[in-house]
Formats: sequence, structure tokens, C-alpha cells
Amino acid sequence: MNVEKTLKLSLLYGAAVSILIAIVGSVVGALVADLAGLLSALIGAAVGFLFVGITALSVLIAVRTTKDDPSSPVFFVIIMGAWLVKLVGFIAFVAVFRGVDALDPIVLFVALVAAAVGSVGADVVAVLRSRIPYADPPLPGDAADSSDRASS
Repeated sequence: MNVEKTLKLSLLYGAAVSILIAIVGSVVGALVADLAGLLSALIGAAVGFLFVGITALSVLIAVRTTKDDPSSPVFFVIIMGAWLVKLVGFIAFVAVFRGVDALDPIVLFVALVAAAVGSVGADVVAVLRSRIPYADPPLPGDAADSSDRASS
């Protein structure tokens, strides 16, 4: 399984976690804080999935830009740039939605924390199930196979 498949799996698991948070959070939020709680849980789940998407997109762009060389400084620049975009975006999100009376801050906070923890868990599961090898050692018969192909 290659990096793109792992990222797709990560997005799939992240979407499942976000949907679960949206459903459970909406029900609990509505019971605790009426419509404000419901909206807060939905917004928290959506922001959590947006961050999962930014992470997956940045890794995909970094891998394609550096031609699958994770030791390249460009790889780290892209990943750190995406991290900074998420940090600034989160600060802007908090600044904009801080004074909105239609949202419940406690439900929003819990939904955001649940989305963050859930997305990390989804990423871990996706990477563990990806079965990407750490090394590519030569196997018996590899040299013979390549020389056979060259003479054909």
C-alpha cells in the first residue's frame, strides 16, 4: 500500500470519526444546550474534519513535490506550513466564534477536543493498517529477474 492509499484511508477514518462526533455530539449538545449545543457540536465536528483534510492534503503535496523523499527540506517546509495554516486558522476560528451567542462554548470545546483526539486515533489506525515497509531489501532472484527483462 502506498502513501496515497494510506492518506485515503486516513481521510475515510477521519470522516467516520467526524460523523460519529457530529451525531453523538448533536444529540448530547441538543439535550444539554438546545439548538446552541446542536450547532456547536456540528461546527466542532466539521472543523475537526477540515483539519484532517488539511493534514492529508499537505502530506500528499509534500510527497509529490519531493518525489517521495521525506528527508528533503521542502517536505518539512510544506508540512510545517500546513501546521501553521491550521494554527492560524484555529486562532481565527476562536476569535470569530468566541462571541457568537448562538453557540455553546462548552459543547464546542468538547466537540473540538473529541475531533482532535479522534483524528489522531484515525491517523494512527490508518498508518498501522497501511503496511508500508520500512526498508526495501533485495530479495533472492531480484537481480536475475532484472537481467532477464533487460535481455528480452
